[in-house]
Amino acid sequence: MILSNVELHRAVDRGRLIITPEPAPRTPDPNDSSGYCPYDTHSVDLTLGSEIVIPLSGTYAFDLMQSSPLGPFLTRNSRRVRLDDGASYVLERHTFILAQTRERVELPIEHADNSETCLAARIEGKSSRARVGLLVHFTAPTVHPGFEGNLTLEMINLGPTSIVLRPGIPIAQLIVEEVKGVPRPNPSQFQGQTTPEGSTH
Repeated sequence: MILSNVELHRAVDRGRLIITPEPAPRTPDPNDSSGYCPYDTHSVDLTLGSEIVIPLSGTYAFDLMQSSPLGPFLTRNSRRVRLDDGASYVLERHTFILAQTRERVELPIEHADNSETCLAARIEGKSSRARVGLLVHFTAPTVHPGFEGNLTLEMINLGPTSIVLRPGIPIAQLIVEEVKGVPRPNPSQFQGQTTPEGSTH
């Protein structure tokens, strides 16, 4: 079951979904037709964080079967750009980067409701971004129950022109679903991540 905006608000109030900082306002201002509200009928917008990681080309290769974590490998073979307030990053055509949501998302398996359900989510792109050729998140949109951390965005510009990215712009949308039954915890290698590569520091 996908949660409506009303149920999203209820989940936040009950601690079943934690988004920090919490998106606001919860409802549109009826006196402002141009006002922005991050909550659509069954999703909530997340915004772009201030770090961009650009994987570097080279003669190295990552073996998908190797047991070592992916995060440190990406850190060693990437260039990091920090965007201060007011700064921007120009994403050139056919360029792949890693970015991150400004918001930290938590989907606690154990919560005060004490029900036989918990929440999972999917992070998806936004139509207004896709129409200029920006893929915001692809191949792995699932946010599992028990996850906590900022969400990494695997982004590529497939459009006909460069795209200007700025911290704080709405960049993706979170769609939250109810999971029947409480799963056993199984944290991923990216649990608690704080960087686009997946590191925790």
